[in-house]
Amino acid sequence: MFQLNGKVALITGGSRGIGRAIALKFAQNGIHVVVNYVRHRRDAQSTAREIEDHGVKCFVVKANVANDEDVKGMFSLIQKEFGTLHFMVSNAASGVLKPALELSSRHWNWAMDINARALLSLVREGVALMQQGGRIMAVSSLGAVRAIENYTAVGASKAALESLVRHLAVELGPRGINVNTISAGAVDTEALKKFPNRQEILETAISKTPLGRLTTPEDVADVALFLCSDLASMIQGQTIVVDGGYSIHG
Repeated sequence: MFQLNGKVALITGGSRGIGRAIALKFAQNGIHVVVNYVRHRRDAQSTAREIEDHGVKCFVVKANVANDEDVKGMFSLIQKEFGTLHFMVSNAASGVLKPALELSSRHWNWAMDINARALLSLVREGVALMQQGGRIMAVSSLGAVRAIENYTAVGASKAALESLVRHLAVELGPRGINVNTISAGAVDTEALKKFPNRQEILETAISKTPLGRLTTPEDVADVALFLCSDLASMIQGQTIVVDGGYSIHG
């Protein structure tokens, strides 16, 4: 069920936060990891060292997933390094935090390109390396289905991402490729520090979470590992929420 030794995974935005946790979880289970980053080179190198401590290979690639040429170049390098790909996690995310009426077309396109369209670009290039099937996961957030202050552009892009996953699941299923979304609750990562009301978000999340604590990056990584296993072979086109029950509590 978890015989994953020697498999190869790509994790975009894999240098920090949830991406880093997934990369390390995969490495602990014998998976070679490609860590993609665009700005945080030192973090990527630090993560790579920790990955290699688990006896697997780590290949670090700088690429902007919103840029099609960067994506093509990244997969060319993966082809040369490993020749195959079994798992892909679309985790890289960005976007401006502003009220809807303050959003410009540039803000909107930025969020959509990185958070939603990037998955399409990754899949177009990546499926060629998944000749024996594979698993694709997209990391989303509760803002895809809930209204969160100043989260308009990002939330809309995450909703588009989840819809894209469902359509890809239908098209790629016959190729033996599972496509699913992992939607994380309030996770205290670097990204959350950009919210002016960060402390309020965290306190509210804890108070409304039936399991009594915040979701951690490691919680999300556990689900990503599960989706790579044979136990998840019939999970397709779904959004799996990892939030300790926060989203069902109103």
